[in-house]
Amino acid sequence: MELFFLCGLILFTLFVAVSLRYLFSNNSKSSYSNLPPGNLGLPFIGESLDFLSNGRKGHPEKFIFDRIAKYSSQIFKTSIFTEPTVVVCGAALNKFLFSNENKLVTAWWPDSVNKIFPTTAQTSSKEESKNLRKMLPNFLKPEALMRYIDMMDSIAQKHLAADWEGKEQVTVYPLSKSYTFWVACKVFLSIDDPELVAKFAEPFDLLASGVLSLPIDLPGTLFNRAIKASNFVRKELIAVIRQRKIDLAQNKTSPKDILSHMLQATDENGRHMNELDIADKILGLLIGGHDTASVAITFIIKYLAELPHIYDKVLEEQMEIAKSKKLGELLNWEDIQKMKYSWNVACEVMRLSPPLQGSFREALSDFALNGFSIPKGWKLYWNAHSTHRNPECFPEPENFDPTRFEGNGPAPYTYVPFGGGPRMCPGKEYARLEILVFVHNVVKRFNWKKLIPDEKIILNPVPVPAKNLPIRLIPHEHLN
Repeated sequence: MELFFLCGLILFTLFVAVSLRYLFSNNSKSSYSNLPPGNLGLPFIGESLDFLSNGRKGHPEKFIFDRIAKYSSQIFKTSIFTEPTVVVCGAALNKFLFSNENKLVTAWWPDSVNKIFPTTAQTSSKEESKNLRKMLPNFLKPEALMRYIDMMDSIAQKHLAADWEGKEQVTVYPLSKSYTFWVACKVFLSIDDPELVAKFAEPFDLLASGVLSLPIDLPGTLFNRAIKASNFVRKELIAVIRQRKIDLAQNKTSPKDILSHMLQATDENGRHMNELDIADKILGLLIGGHDTASVAITFIIKYLAELPHIYDKVLEEQMEIAKSKKLGELLNWEDIQKMKYSWNVACEVMRLSPPLQGSFREALSDFALNGFSIPKGWKLYWNAHSTHRNPECFPEPENFDPTRFEGNGPAPYTYVPFGGGPRMCPGKEYARLEILVFVHNVVKRFNWKKLIPDEKIILNPVPVPAKNLPIRLIPHEHLN
């Protein structure tokens, strides 16, 4: 009873303190005239609960569209994750935000990110991201990724043989995460041991789920579990890093992966990154390298189950490729380029269910946007749904229509599942390859039926089916 009272007193004191901070902070910002319309909500929490609640109910776009309708504006103010925030909607504002990266705005993440990745507190999460982006192009450009296609194909085949074949039912989302995490471990760390991959997987899921949670570090909270998981994964990664350093020092044959590159790279002063820096960068890569693709794969399976005519066209395309291969021959770059319809289907899936819902920026200075004042330090948030489900950008937006991506495709800044401008996701091509490799392997082996026809979609923090999409498998008579 005393412990319960003490916890309650601490929480009350914390609430009063942050409420006063919020009120003083809010009063200091009231001097700005002509802020966008909107409501900053409750002290400290703002409108975060409504923002998160709509996601948990499977309708993250409702938070956006309700306020667009209420304020008759494509730009409105709110408060999310304890920060006063301006939400921008539509292609023109997407273009403004993406085009002014590192000019008027810069990338920003909630405090939870800096606390889960402690090295970012020494520079900042945006500086860490900028440094990491300098390293990635050489590894993630198409000509470099070509060498990974046969490896991805091999992993997909092993994964399906172990976890799908011989099963009457499977649950898609955890299996898609297993596949994409295996691929990410192989590409970034050259780890191919299923037991070691599995050792990382469970704590890694906890870490990924808590990255965008409310930063309340109390026992039992999602954020607290994420910090513990990140410490465990980081410890395991440092052991891998130290062994790789020994191998490099002894001139042993070492894989030419991102880990080896990080260990050998130096800054402008000739200094190498320390082990904790590298571990945190690898952690970030593993999150980005498998979250988007695993969600996309899950929803591709969902929509192909709901739309048999779309499935039939994807199967036809993939079987033409399969028939052109010799027994045991793995996929190559030319095969991927033939998967045009399958990629159009994947793009339409990501339009309706974008794995990346949106992201934040921070204003570097005061500026005007659409006639409204944006104060320095305020956060700006763009959301993919503001264009993806807008009939002005995509006619009949609720209809599933892969032909939207034929020819020149959607207008610029309307289709943004990977962001845009200088901050376009550098792993876009990597995700395309591992998605298409998996689609090829799964459709040529199986058809399937959803076991929960009206399964709800929730945001956690990426969109996922509430029960992880259980399906009944229908094997094809052919296996090639």
